[in-house]
Amino acid sequence: MWGFFEVPISEPISSTCVTLANTINIGHDSVNRFLERETYEPKDLYNQVIQTLDLEGGILSVDDTVIDKPYSQYASLVKNFWSGKHHKMVKGLNLITLYNTDKYDITLPVNYRLYDHEYNKTKNDYFHDILTEVL
Repeated sequence: MWGFFEVPISEPISSTCVTLANTINIGHDSVNRFLERETYEPKDLYNQVIQTLDLEGGILSVDDTVIDKPYSQYASLVKNFWSGKHHKMVKGLNLITLYNTDKYDITLPVNYRLYDHEYNKTKNDYFHDILTEVL
């Protein structure tokens, strides 16, 4: 399902198509076309990681992250959110992620949501939704 993404890739500083292309030694246009062509839902993430997880004795935890987007003007999900990193309101995306940590201390994301103000939900509402789906 993931095409050329067969090994875990992590880039904490600069996550761009160019960085990914350089990491796995392909053209950045290939990465961009792949991302434009595919549509992924939270269930796709779950279906991918469930093969790796040991579900006995695990712990589910939730975290929310603000992805800074200070220059974005037209993205509908970009709003002002409280950032623990900046200790103030910042313009960005709010990503709510549910993680499973198994008895071997392997932690993987199993579900997620991007906060959307249109739904008038709280972060707790989103957490309840993603937890219910996984359970």
